[in-house]
Amino acid sequence: MKVRVLGAAAGGGFPQWNCGCAMCRKARAGDAHARPRTQASLAVSADGIRWVLLNASPDLPCQIAQAPCLHPAPGVLRGSPIAAVVLTGADIDCITGLLSLREGHEFGLYGPASVLDILRRNVIFDVLPAPRVPRRVLDAGATEDICDARGEPLGLRVTPFRVGGKIPLYTETSDKIEELLSPDAVIGLDITDAAGHRLVFIPGCNAVTDALRARVDGADLLFFDGTLWQDDEMIRAGLGHKTGARMGHISVSGEAGTIAAFAPVKLGRRIFIHINNTNPILCDDSPEAAQVRAAGWEVAHDGMEVTT
Repeated sequence: MKVRVLGAAAGGGFPQWNCGCAMCRKARAGDAHARPRTQASLAVSADGIRWVLLNASPDLPCQIAQAPCLHPAPGVLRGSPIAAVVLTGADIDCITGLLSLREGHEFGLYGPASVLDILRRNVIFDVLPAPRVPRRVLDAGATEDICDARGEPLGLRVTPFRVGGKIPLYTETSDKIEELLSPDAVIGLDITDAAGHRLVFIPGCNAVTDALRARVDGADLLFFDGTLWQDDEMIRAGLGHKTGARMGHISVSGEAGTIAAFAPVKLGRRIFIHINNTNPILCDDSPEAAQVRAAGWEVAHDGMEVTT
């Protein structure tokens, strides 16, 4: 299984377009320790020819431009190696890139019923009409082949599963986090190839439970929510009023954080993705990045390639 990180940052990217914090200034200045990153998405392939996107970020056009594996094959006048897109949620940074795939290209589109319903109710997504872009519901716990628009298997199987998550910001009608959490709003993806290699993708999660630890145990590769280093990070930085918990994200550090929560779990490689512009692990020379490496984790960056 081949994996390419198309984007590693959270919503807004790094540097974020309207942020003047020290880290964003460092990235804009071209500091080699603060590599710019676009918004989170992966490309996955069983054969290196036909590719599946995991989420479609607003930065998708430039991500495709930077990924030769996603360019039209030599001699092809109109076409793309992108054969399917699998959505983990309906946040802006998960679905907006779909609108950049509208130029007559066929692909299979997968997502939970709640996510596909949001697309159905927003007519702008009708620029991706069936049967050119058939929409296929992912049911939690049910394993199925990922197929292209015409139903041809792509050599990858997916088992979606529920994770703790929040409904999209634009659908919120309350400021109470307990009223915004939904078991169907966000899913994780457990993807296998014919050889049994396993990739688990969880770009958004608000808690690591025993059930989640059991689900990811033994995976060759885990990409996990690395949004914030600490829960009140944005408040401390003077850049927002919400905690990570309020936004539906677990923190990387701390006794209840991701590093501690997954410490006893058997994994091949463990990589943080969907990293907010305030999170110091984005700077390779930070003490926090050193702590992450010491704990056996990696920090995703655009263009990172992994083969399992």
